[in-house]
Parts: sequence; C-alpha cells; structure tokens
Amino acid sequence: MTQTTIDALLTRLAMLEAQNEVRKIAARYMALCDVPRAALEGETLDALFTDDAVWEGIGPHYAHKFGRLQGPTAIVDMLQCYLPPAPHFATNVHFLTSEHIEVMGDSAKGRWIMLQASEYVDANAELIAARLEIDFSRGADHAWLIRHFRTERLFDAPWQVNPRKETMA
Repeated sequence: MTQTTIDALLTRLAMLEAQNEVRKIAARYMALCDVPRAALEGETLDALFTDDAVWEGIGPHYAHKFGRLQGPTAIVDMLQCYLPPAPHFATNVHFLTSEHIEVMGDSAKGRWIMLQASEYVDANAELIAARLEIDFSRGADHAWLIRHFRTERLFDAPWQVNPRKETMA
C-alpha cells in the first residue's frame, strides 16, 4: 500500500468520522427536545451550540412563529418554553430522515426531513413535517457544534392519540 493510498484512506476516514459526529449532535438535539426525555446525563442544549449560533424559523409559518434567535442563551430560553416544566407537550417525539451531510474541513452542513409527533397538554395532537438545514463548526476542542439551525414547516396534520390500555395481570 502506497503513502498516497494511506493518505486517501485517512482522509476518507476523517470525513466519515466527522459525518458521524455531526449526526450525533443532531440526534442529541432532538433527544433533548423530546418529551418525556430519557435521562441524558450531563447533556444540555446550550452545550450543542457555538457562542455565535443562530436558530431560525424560515418559511411562511415558522419565520413568523419563531423568528431569528442569536446565541445559545436566547435559543435555549425559547426552546425551554416548550419543554417541561412548561405546560406545553404531554408527549413530543422527533424522527429524522432523508439525511444528507457534507463536510468541508472544519465546517459541515446537514439536511434532514424531521417528523415530529406531538400530543399537547390540552389533549390535541398533530404530526408535523419540517425541513431542517443545520450548519456545524468545530469548536476550540475540535468537537462539532451547531452554528446555524434553520427549520421550515412543510405540513402538519391532526391525529388521534389512543389512550393507553391498562392490562390486567
């Protein structure tokens, strides 16, 4: 095996590792926004963002609803309005699909379609599909962080949540 081949393999390996780290950051973000949350010891939403991060809703529905937020504190404050103990979601689960991740050195861009299944505390429920475009950067410690998060609602539909059936033992 030549040094050129080894270098090419190392470059490809670094790209795959970067894509995997970006994927993990997106999944951590979604898990931290789920209700109820699984215990994610030591993980916080603000730790996922660069100091100058931007979070924005785009498109006709989300641009008005969410606007543009700058910095981890403003972003997390907005997200906390939807998370316990705030009385908003009874259940909220996110699913990511149609993934595309491009890595360019110390930056990356990810695109996903997100399906969000939500039951609200008022017993209404809906399915939401949104397009996510997320830019990532490497932090000082070389960890990947969210630099620019964009979400655009594609559609929503009401749905019925079936009450849980108790089984008798």
